Amino acid sequence: MRVLARVEAALLNQTGYMFQWSPVCLSVGIGLYFSLRFEPEWQVYACLGVLAAATAWVGRAAPSGWASLATGGALIAAGFILAGARAHTVAEPVLSWRYYGPVEGRVVAMDRSASDALRVTLDQVRIGDVPLDRRPQRVRLSLHGGPVSLTPGQRIMTTGHLSPPQGPVEPGGFDFRRHAWFQRLGAVGYTRVPVVTIASAQGETQGVRITAWRMAISDRVRAILPGEVGGFAASVTTGDRSGMGQETLTSLRASNLAHLLAISGLHMGLLTGFVYLTCRLVLSAFPAVALRMPVRKLAALCALGAAVIYLLLSGGNVATERAFVMASVMLGAILIDRRAISLRAVAVAALIVLILRPESLLSPGFQMSFAATTALVAVFGALREFGPMPGPKWLKPVTGLLMSSAIAGLATAPIGAAHFNTMSHYGLLANMLSVPVMGAVVVPSAVVAALLAPFGLEALALNVMGLGLKWILGVSEWVAGLNGAQGYVVSPPHMVLPLFALGALWLALWRGRAKWIGLAPVVAAFLLWGQGQRPEVLIADSGGLVGVMTDKGRALSKKKGSGFIATVWLENDGDGVDQIKAAGRWPQGSDFVQRYVWQGKELIHITGKRAANGFDECRADQIVVSAVALELRGECGVFDPDLLMKTGSLALTDGRVTTSRETIGNRLWSPVSPADHKFKRDQ
Repeated sequence: MRVLARVEAALLNQTGYMFQWSPVCLSVGIGLYFSLRFEPEWQVYACLGVLAAATAWVGRAAPSGWASLATGGALIAAGFILAGARAHTVAEPVLSWRYYGPVEGRVVAMDRSASDALRVTLDQVRIGDVPLDRRPQRVRLSLHGGPVSLTPGQRIMTTGHLSPPQGPVEPGGFDFRRHAWFQRLGAVGYTRVPVVTIASAQGETQGVRITAWRMAISDRVRAILPGEVGGFAASVTTGDRSGMGQETLTSLRASNLAHLLAISGLHMGLLTGFVYLTCRLVLSAFPAVALRMPVRKLAALCALGAAVIYLLLSGGNVATERAFVMASVMLGAILIDRRAISLRAVAVAALIVLILRPESLLSPGFQMSFAATTALVAVFGALREFGPMPGPKWLKPVTGLLMSSAIAGLATAPIGAAHFNTMSHYGLLANMLSVPVMGAVVVPSAVVAALLAPFGLEALALNVMGLGLKWILGVSEWVAGLNGAQGYVVSPPHMVLPLFALGALWLALWRGRAKWIGLAPVVAAFLLWGQGQRPEVLIADSGGLVGVMTDKGRALSKKKGSGFIATVWLENDGDGVDQIKAAGRWPQGSDFVQRYVWQGKELIHITGKRAANGFDECRADQIVVSAVALELRGECGVFDPDLLMKTGSLALTDGRVTTSRETIGNRLWSPVSPADHKFKRDQ
C-alpha cells in the first residue's frame, strides 16, 4: 500500500503536465499494431474499443492520481485501433507477379531514382489485360529510355517491367512493401524504351493542376538559376528534387545538410517566422493600426496564410504536412493568447500528425523532427528558470544558435545513425555555416520572389537566393571533403530506438528529480546497440547476391548487379566500402559460379542459366544459392527463386535460417499466399 501511495503522489505531482504524454501513449498503441506478425481480426478491435471506453470512464471516476493512467491506457488502445483503421482504409490492389508489357497511366508525381533517372508516379493505370480488381491504383516507373519532357496530368504509355514493391533486403530490415502500401503504390519498375504522350494535361483534377503549377514554377526557377543551384532552389521552394544530381546529394548527406533539401520543420519555421516578424513590424509602424488592432494576431494570420500556400506549393508530402501542422499549432496558440512554443503545443502537433497518418510514427522524419523540437523546447524551458542568458547582448544570438544546433544534433544523432547508419562528424560545423544563411538569405529571398513573380521581377530575388544556395553547396562540398567527415555505424537491434525514446521522453516530460530515471533506458539502449550482431550470411530475395561476414567485413559474391541490396547490406554492417571492394573480399571463382567455405560448408552462388544447367548434383555439406530455378539431386540446401519468392531474403547465423516472411508475418501489405509452405527454420 505504501508503494501505491507513493505512485499516486508522484502522479499527483504531475498534474497539469500529463497532457504532454498523450502522443506518447498513442504512439505506443500504434507501435504495437505495427510490431505484430499477424493481422488482427475485427473482434480484437471491438474488444480494444470497449477497453478504451471503459478505461476512459474509469479514469473520470477514479482518484485524480490514477485517472491519468486510465486515460493513458485508453489512448494506447485508441492508437492501435487508429493504425489498423488507417491500414485498411488505404488498401488497394498490389501486383503479385512480375509483369512485362504495355503500361499506361496519368503522371501525378516526378522525382529521381537512386540511379539518377527520372522517375514518374502514375495513377489511372492500365497494364495489359489485367482486370480492374487486380490492377494497382498507382505504379512508379524509372525512365531509362532517354531524355523526356513530361508535365503532371499528361497521360503516357510505354513498355516496361513491373514487379510488386520489394520486401526487406534482409530479415528485420526496412520494409518498403509496407511503406508503399500506405502510399497506395501497387507496383514499381522501369522502362528502357521511349515514353509516348497519348493525352495532354487538360481538364484535370485540382490536385493535378496544383502539381502542374508546382512543376511550372520549378522549371522557371531552374531557368533563372541553372545547374545544381537551380535544382537546390526548386527543391526548397516546390519540393521538386528532379534537378538534383547524385553527387550533390551525396555531399549534402555526408555534411549533414541533406535536411535542407526536404521542406520540413526548418523551412516552414523560417518561412512563417519571417512572414510573422515582417508583418508585425510593418503593422506596428502605423500607430493607427498598432493602437487599435491586435497586431500579433494579424501577423499570425498572415503567417498562417503563407504556410498554407507553402504547403500547396511544396506538394503536400508527409514531411511538409507535419511541418505545417506544427507551425499551425504554434500560430494558433498566438491567436488564442497562449504560449506559442511549449511542450503542450508540441504534443498537440504530434497528436494531429499521428491521427492523420499513424504510419508516420515509423518514419525517421517524424522521429527526428519531434525529437529535435521536444529537446529544444524542454532544454530552453529549463534554462529559462535560471534567468537570462549571460554575456553581451550582441553575442546572445550566436550563443543561442550554437546551443540550438548542438541540442538538436544530440537529440537526432542516434535516430539518424540508427536509420541511415552514418554519422557526420562535422555536421555541427556545416549547420552553423549554413542554417543562418538559409534563414537570413534563402527563405526571405524566396518570399520576396513570390511577391515579385506577378510583375515578372522574380529573377531579382532568385539571384540573391542563388548566392545563398551557392554558399551552402560550397560548405557541403568542403565539409564532405574533410578527412573522416563521415563515419559508419552498425544497425541497432530493434529495441534500441524504443528504449532510447522512452528514456529521452521521460527526461524531457517528467517533472521533478525522478526525471533522471530516464537516463537508465538511454544507457541501456546504447549498451544494447554495442552488443548487436550482424547475420553471418545474407541471401537476396532474388537469389542474385550473397554476402558472407568475414574478419575484413562482408564479402559479396558479385561486383555488379543487385547494387541497391549490396549498398543496404554494407550500410547496415557499418561498412563504408562500395560493392566492388566488398566483392574483392570473396575468393575469385568463375564468372557465373562463386564458392565460399563457411563453417565447414561450401556456399555456392550460381547466377547464369548456362551454369545452372550444368549444375545438377550437390552434396550435404553444400548450400546452393541460384538466381535461376534449379533441379538438383542430392541433400544440399537449395535457395532458388521459386523458394525465395515465398521466404523473401534470408539470414543465416549459427546454422539457423531466418526469413523475411518469418519476421514480417501475415500482414495486409504482405499477405501469406495459400501456396506458401511452411519453411523449415533450422537447417
